[in-house]
Amino acid sequence: MFEYHQPDARGHFGPVEGPQGRSFYGGTFVAETLIHALAELEAAYAQYRHDPEFVAEFKHELAHFVGRPSPIYHAARLSRELGGAQIHLKREDLNHTGAHKVNNTIGQALLARRMGKPRVIAETGAGQHGVATATICARYGMECVVYMGSEDVKRQSPNVYRMHLLGARVVPVESGSKTLKDALNEALRDWVTNVEDTFYIIGTVAGPHPYPMMVRDFQRVIGDECLVQMPRQIESLGGLAGRQPDAVLACVGGGSNAMGIFYPYIPFEGTRLIGVEAAGQGIASGKHAASLSAGTPGVLHGNRTYLLQDDNGQITETHSISAGLDYPGVGPEHAYLKDIGRAEYVGVTDAEALEAFHRLCRTEGIIPALESAHAVAHAMKMAPTMRPDQHLLVNLSGRGDKDIGTVADLTGAEFYCRPSCRGQTVKQ
Repeated sequence: MFEYHQPDARGHFGPVEGPQGRSFYGGTFVAETLIHALAELEAAYAQYRHDPEFVAEFKHELAHFVGRPSPIYHAARLSRELGGAQIHLKREDLNHTGAHKVNNTIGQALLARRMGKPRVIAETGAGQHGVATATICARYGMECVVYMGSEDVKRQSPNVYRMHLLGARVVPVESGSKTLKDALNEALRDWVTNVEDTFYIIGTVAGPHPYPMMVRDFQRVIGDECLVQMPRQIESLGGLAGRQPDAVLACVGGGSNAMGIFYPYIPFEGTRLIGVEAAGQGIASGKHAASLSAGTPGVLHGNRTYLLQDDNGQITETHSISAGLDYPGVGPEHAYLKDIGRAEYVGVTDAEALEAFHRLCRTEGIIPALESAHAVAHAMKMAPTMRPDQHLLVNLSGRGDKDIGTVADLTGAEFYCRPSCRGQTVKQ
């Protein structure tokens, strides 16, 4: 029987026996100017997280604005072709805005309104968190500024335009690797400067306490729904009543979609929890973003967790085909789950994710986000090694509209542009 403990009052997950001895993950490692803001946020969240009016409004928005509950879909053709276990997809891609991110942004925006913060800032990598934040700010009439690495601006241009349409100001970040890490740095600098009227909506289960806990709590709706849906799904396929899946899989960058589906399953020891990281061009190449598979504990963006860093503690460059996984750290609760042995973390390469992307398109008519394709790829590896009466549940965290240009570039695909192009074939 494993032991699992909630974070303590300081936001520490642990103590645990890790690679550097007895330690903890999480915490609050920030400039003095942010301590008051975090204390104010922690107090507000403690006040409202169980407040009946707040909870009722949150649930109403999830049902009537997002469209929850999202369904679970049996990927029957993919399962038949692979042989072995049945693969099921939790369809977060069907949410309004096209990903799981909106669950969290609604929760934090409702909190911002109650705290009297009219200005919202956010960071984004693949753009889905930025779109979700811009969406909810438009709905509530709040000012919205989104920081995004300039490299991600280039490879996720459709989401950039969506944010503009929704009234957000997108700020390209030119420092560092010009990706998610650097966008988060700039957002923190903004918050320090404008702390009195600004609420920072962090998009993942990382950052200083209480963000990892708060984002997890808003995203756990994914797993809570699965606990009800999966037994029905398995029973409809001839399985035993009340049975849960043999394994739950989700991609892990910062890790909010994974924590959202993992957290309610932690007490179910018969269900494996498998986080799938971006192995990029292979772990051995050094060009990857697999913090849990190849990193070491350290401090970044306000919390202690697994990081990709050199011997001097300097953050190393990351690489992934997917902008949303291109981050050198991971949420501290994932680090904790890894060290206590409750969850396992594996890597999937760019090439494997791309293959899974195309396979899901052509067998099930579903275009997944490249982030989600990493989890699908590992399920495709696992299924043939299992029995047909076993079940894999994959969190399909987002849809792939935003990634079509990237995939076209990588595969050399050509397609026809709009009629005004007069039939010319263009390469994207």
